[in-house]
Amino acid sequence: MEKRIGKALAARKCRKIKDGNLVPSAVLLPLFQNEGKRYILFIERSDKVEYHKGEISFPGGTVEPDDSDLLYTALRECSEEIGLDPSDVTILGQLDDTPTLTTRFVITPFVGIIPHPYEFRVNIDEISQLIPIPFDALVKEHCSETSRGNSMEQDSAQHIFSYENNVIWGATARILEQLIDLVCR
Repeated sequence: MEKRIGKALAARKCRKIKDGNLVPSAVLLPLFQNEGKRYILFIERSDKVEYHKGEISFPGGTVEPDDSDLLYTALRECSEEIGLDPSDVTILGQLDDTPTLTTRFVITPFVGIIPHPYEFRVNIDEISQLIPIPFDALVKEHCSETSRGNSMEQDSAQHIFSYENNVIWGATARILEQLIDLVCR
């Protein structure tokens, strides 16, 4: 699956959003294999963070002045939030920029492979828990319930994913949808 994802990501041009009113940020979609199944590692944000309290998302955050690029931002934030060493990540590629609807961020998502098992060091001030979800369960859920929401450009239907009482919605669901669409083509 890694080769297929990497090849699909390399064959496409990413949609970039250039808007000075949006705060640049980056996330990592960490994929790993366990007992023959592919998983995506999500995080639940703590109630102590400034934005997106209690939401399920990908590890990542906003660009800092010393960050060399958006990939560096994603990997730095993963290191800070979950203790993932950047040298332990194999980057497969990048997905389209995705804006948040209420907090005015533009997220650049990167897809990477991480080792398993891994000794994560979770920053409890930022992260409540790590949530590994089987990729196949998310693919099945892809045609799940939708809700009406406002995108920054127009009214649109948005998927909501759920797995074992974990609800993935908003920008995280839109990013996840990109990956699933890419893999399932």
